[in-house]
Parts: sequence; structure tokens; C-alpha cells
Amino acid sequence: MLLTDWNQILDNILPDESNEALISKRFVEGFIEALGFNQQEQVPQFSTGNGIVDFAARKNTDGDNFLFSKTNPYLLVEVKARATGSGAKINLSEGTPQYINTREQIKRYLLASKCNTSQWGIITNSVHIQLFRRHGKVIFPATPSILIKKDNINTIVSNVKNLIHNPPKALTVCVYNNKGGVGKTTTTVNLAATLAQQGKQVLVIDFDPQQGDLTKSLGLEVREISLYDCLSDRDLDIHDTIQPFPVKFKSGKSLKFDVIPADSKLGNFTEQDLATRIEKGSARLKDVLKALVYEYDYIFIDCPTNWMFFSQSSLYACDAVLIPTKHNNLASLDNAAKVIKELVPKVKAARQDGGPIALPIFFNGENITPPQLKIANQEIVAIITKEIKASKFNLLPYFYPKYIKDDTNTKIFSLPSYAIVAGAAFARIPAAFKDSTAAKYYLELAKEYFIL
Repeated sequence: MLLTDWNQILDNILPDESNEALISKRFVEGFIEALGFNQQEQVPQFSTGNGIVDFAARKNTDGDNFLFSKTNPYLLVEVKARATGSGAKINLSEGTPQYINTREQIKRYLLASKCNTSQWGIITNSVHIQLFRRHGKVIFPATPSILIKKDNINTIVSNVKNLIHNPPKALTVCVYNNKGGVGKTTTTVNLAATLAQQGKQVLVIDFDPQQGDLTKSLGLEVREISLYDCLSDRDLDIHDTIQPFPVKFKSGKSLKFDVIPADSKLGNFTEQDLATRIEKGSARLKDVLKALVYEYDYIFIDCPTNWMFFSQSSLYACDAVLIPTKHNNLASLDNAAKVIKELVPKVKAARQDGGPIALPIFFNGENITPPQLKIANQEIVAIITKEIKASKFNLLPYFYPKYIKDDTNTKIFSLPSYAIVAGAAFARIPAAFKDSTAAKYYLELAKEYFIL
């Protein structure tokens, strides 16, 4: 659509007429068409299996007209009015109650039974608009909530269209807690092994140059071209740092995932040195990984605990943060809260593209007795209550994701203790490749957070 068309469209949506039906007719239908979906490729009032979304869209294929088949949607759009019937404005800017409710609504639709093929969701009321991406079970912002203006609407259309028709393949996940000893490295390497067993293409990045535990546990060494070289020299190819980690089983079957090993050279520099030597500082890793997000299904980043260059870079580069904790380490719960309410929002504000998001916590590698669980829950309730009073930040969905209002479901996913997991590093092979019980545990973790 031409700019003059959008000027007229936006001018024709008057505040006192801005009900949902009018927004749909005057703005959303044209917006979806501008994204490349004709009227035969749009279905209004689409039944998701968990409610009705205002629009669904998908490109037609030979013999399959989406308007008639109403199957396998690709894009969902949830529309809101500009104001309620009483005249109160509906505000879809980030953080408002109306925004949070609508965001949860589009997430629910994207995960509904008839939307397993959906990859994108949009919420809009023609004042604000935001695009969400779905990767397996993870839904995260692909853009911030953008205020629509006449001078940016064409850019919005162009950017959204480019994203949905050229989607990245990978979900990039940083495994992080601002407290050590919670099993970040073990989680990273075993999730990589588990997802490889599920047929996924996986890359692991060891971005802890001072420890390099993940690299050591797999018996790898840095190649001639290292991660530091690629971060500091834009002419180098990040592919040259990648090493395969193959495993051949007694059955004859082979599996592998890829690794970018820890680069000890990075550990020789101070924060000030890194800022001088690496252009864009902690934003640089994200740029380097752009060459890889169309090649892998999952990219996992293992980084150190301290909130410095390496952890900041890792969060800046990821779509989602997976947060291991220990039920018997109350500091790990406090620090998980810090990651969620302070560090992730700080990175999000710096990126200005909607990401990253924090995933709900899990208890990692400990057997839990009922009395221990009671103590952990008491601590969690205290953390949630304290933060609500102090800043009104709601930590509840991050600690008790299955909790529903007036419900008592405070279940937190727990990965059991299993001795072979800790000992697998000596064998230079992830426990999930080596032992069927370990593989079962980590598959359950993968299904909880990532795969359907």
C-alpha cells in the first residue's frame, strides 16, 4: 500500500467510532493484505481450539484454499478496539493491564490445538501493534509494541512482512542464573544432546572463557579461528569456529550437535579492554550469530554467573533465558528473581526489539522432600510478595507458571538428581547420550519448555 492509502486509513478511524469491528474492517484487513495475504488467504473469526482469534492467515497452496479449508494457519491476529463502550481508551503499550491480557490471549491462541503450524501472532488496535514469534512452545516478541504513526506505518508493514516471510530457524537460548552452582553447563550440554536425539540441529556456544567447563567436558579445543577473532574482526567467518561433537552408538546410529568452544583469549582481557577491542561491545555477539540463526533449530549459550561482559552479551544475543535454580539454595531463587525483574528488562531496554524473555524457573538436579519443598515455596511466596509491594512487578508467572487465579497449582518443574549426570563429564560425553534414564529426564525438560 502507498503512504497516501495509510494516511487515509488512519484518518478514517475516529476515536468515537473505534470499535473492534471498525478497526478490523478499516485497518487490519488492509494490513494483512499488505503483508502478502490476499482475501482468499484470510479467515476472520478463526476457531483455534482454545477460543476465537479475530483473523488467521496462510498462503494458499495448490488445491488448498485457506479461506475454505481453514486448516494449518501461519499468522494469527488479535484485534482490540481503541476504546471501550464507555469511552475509556484501550492501551496496548507494553506493561499496561490491557496489553498483558491481550499478549496472554495471543499466546493462548498460538498454542491452541488447531494452530500447531502457526509461527506468528499480532496484537493491534490500530494505535499500537506488536509481532510475536512462536518456536515450539516458546512465544516471544519479534518487535516491541510500536506506536503507529503516519510516518512509520510503511516501515512497520515492511519490517513485519520481511520477518514473517523470512523467519529465522533457530531459537537462541541463554542458560543463566546470577548465582553459581545451579547446573547451567550440565543443563546446556544435556539439552543439546536431547534435542539432537529428537532430530534437531543444535549449536552450543561456550561463552565462559575463564572456566570453559562445557568445552572441557566434551574434550574440545579451540580451532585456529576463535570466537574472539570473529567478535573483533568483521571479515572473519563464524562458521570457522564451529566443531561437530559426534557420538556413535553401539547400534551403529550416529548423532551430533555443534559447538563453538570457549576461547581463553577472551578471558585475558578486562571489561575495558573488551569494550575497546570489540566494536558494539556486548551487542556484538548477537550480530555474529545472525549468520547462524537460519541454519540451526536451537542455539544454546552457556555463560558465567557474574553480570559482566560475557553474561550481558549472552542475554543480549538470545530470544529466551532459561533459569535453573536449586530448591535448597535460597540465594539461587533470589538471584533468579533478579534476572527476571532487573537484568532481562535492562537488556530488553537496550535492544529495543522486544526481546529477550525469561522462561519460568525450574529446580535442577536435586531430590526434594515435602518439608524441603514447603520451605522453598515459602521463600518463593516471600519473594513474589516483596516484589509486588516494592515495584508491582509480578513474578508469579515465572515461579508458578501453571497457577491460575484462585487456584492452588504451585507446581515447579523439577529435574531429579541422578549421579551419572554429574559424572558424565569425565567420560567426555553428555549423560543424555550415555544413559537412558538421564535421556528421559532431559527429554521431559525439553518438552516442558521447548518442544510439543
